[in-house]
Amino acid sequence: MNALRSWLSQLNRPEVTEFAVATGRMPSVKISGAFQAVDPSALTTEDILMLLSALGGGRHIEALGAKPSQWHIRIEGIGAISVVAARQGDLVHARMTRMQPSSAAPGAAAAAPGAAAAPPARPSQQFSMREHLAPEEAQRPPPRDPDAKRPSSSELAFDLRGASPPPAEPRAGRPSTPRFDPRGEDAPAEPRAGRPSTPRFDPRGEDAPAEPRAGRASAPPAEPRAGARPAAAGPRARPSSADVPAGALDGLLAMARDQGASDLHLVAGRPPLLRVGGELVPHGDPLDPAAVASLLLPRVPARLSPVLDAEGSCDFALDLAALGRFRVNIARHRRGYKGCFRLIARTIPTLASLGLPDAIGLATRHHQGLIVITGPTGHGKTTTLTAIVDILNRETSHHIITVEDPVEFVHARGKAMISQREVGTHTRSFENALKASLREDPDVIVVGELRDTATVRMALAASETGHLVLGTMNTPSAAKTIDRLIDLFPPGDQQQVRVTLAGGLRLIVSQRLLPSADGKRMVAAAEVLPGSVALWNLIRDSKTFQIPSLQQRGKGLGIIRLDDSLAELVRAGKTTLEAALTVAEAPDELEAVLTGKRQPALAPDRKPPAPPPEASRPGAPEAGKGLFERAGALFGKKGG
Repeated sequence: MNALRSWLSQLNRPEVTEFAVATGRMPSVKISGAFQAVDPSALTTEDILMLLSALGGGRHIEALGAKPSQWHIRIEGIGAISVVAARQGDLVHARMTRMQPSSAAPGAAAAAPGAAAAPPARPSQQFSMREHLAPEEAQRPPPRDPDAKRPSSSELAFDLRGASPPPAEPRAGRPSTPRFDPRGEDAPAEPRAGRPSTPRFDPRGEDAPAEPRAGRASAPPAEPRAGARPAAAGPRARPSSADVPAGALDGLLAMARDQGASDLHLVAGRPPLLRVGGELVPHGDPLDPAAVASLLLPRVPARLSPVLDAEGSCDFALDLAALGRFRVNIARHRRGYKGCFRLIARTIPTLASLGLPDAIGLATRHHQGLIVITGPTGHGKTTTLTAIVDILNRETSHHIITVEDPVEFVHARGKAMISQREVGTHTRSFENALKASLREDPDVIVVGELRDTATVRMALAASETGHLVLGTMNTPSAAKTIDRLIDLFPPGDQQQVRVTLAGGLRLIVSQRLLPSADGKRMVAAAEVLPGSVALWNLIRDSKTFQIPSLQQRGKGLGIIRLDDSLAELVRAGKTTLEAALTVAEAPDELEAVLTGKRQPALAPDRKPPAPPPEASRPGAPEAGKGLFERAGALFGKKGG
């Protein structure tokens, strides 16, 4: 059984009045006014914050202070739990007590002789920070299996949702325990008993009949669970919105971060999916549409609720104090709602930590021009852009303005002055933000995505007027990026765009992410095309189709081909040949070079010497004579 459920199940014992945790102390239960440890391992502040997130306290953690915060949650097999937590500096204290039913059964007093020792109705008014600091003799660890491994914080949080409930005996005496709303608010038993008769809206667009829901609500909790898991009987029942605690989403996000996943997907009818090493890995049981809706909809900001209703999708950033930042997309589909959570690193990455060449950072020395980071969706363009902006933030005294949708990485205060604006929150659109930024005395303008003609037009104009402009585009290669920038404009304007790019394009980085050799993470391969006179001439003369030829012979200009970068990764053992071939521009040539079947192409100045002419070889006159003799025979004459 999961350790956290095991700890909280101690509340089912009649003599236990509360369960308490504190920074640097062992988890303990209170029996007859004294604390007894239930685990020999002391908890850290991070462990306790993860535990509180799993118990539905995600929205309380950021504001946690000396004044106690209180909320409620219902856990299958344990019942309604009251959580009270407080924080002073780095010390966090919390206690959990099982809430008593509003109307006890006739035999409740006899079944629970320790009920008189139950905590008061409003424990938050009597919560003391020193109450959990029990004497050392009360913190004596219980016997423990030496082979048992302490679970991670993600396991503590995630298994609350899907773990098996305890045996039915402790629950049989509590059929009248009121159920609490997943948002953490008390829901009296009477209104909830009458609610199942009202038709409930199903996200799939179908009305859910009232009869099955009413039957489920009236049945005792133990019987349906026991009937759903007979020995080799039927499929396991999917968790519904009533079975998902308020902190289940926080637990899933914590699990995703501990597993090293890049994305978490929640889709109606599917189990939670983690993208690890580029592959989607399922975890747990499938979620029904109501459960997914209860997990996702409370996280949608109020300003985006009308957008989700009208357009069917919305994007925003989610900032959780204990878990970090996430870029979120929530959308409707045929079976209900789905959500994608992109995990954002807790720290700003560097080019070295991303495995990218340091030459990319040299482009930040330009005082004006255009730098474009390209690649397919989900291949780390924003992360690379953030690393370049961090160089400017640390090493220059520029005024940097970023326009993003949404803001992903939050830059700390550095040598530069940086202003981060979010589309939809701080500005209406990229175009409006760029137009306004020209009057804000910027040195560097960062555009999250160059997605339309108006945005690209403003970015090119800013790059011509003494500003360094950085942006991203979804294009497959550096050469295609230049074509895309030009083709966005009508034919009458394209020659002017070529002239602008011919003098202002400073750098194009096109990158791919591919699984590492061990399959546990992703590594980056980069195509680097810096601005040069040769490149600018090709752009001005509409000869962009010759850019691949320039890349073949332009190593001295700082050009790095994508296939050369892939070859270096394979030789270094960072990725496999099979993974590199899937993203290579010339897979056959790359495979031939790496397997030794073909030597790499040599530069013009390194080609092997030409063979000597025929006349200079020994025996050349004889060879020439034989040739004339054969020619004479061909024309019917005998050569001499």
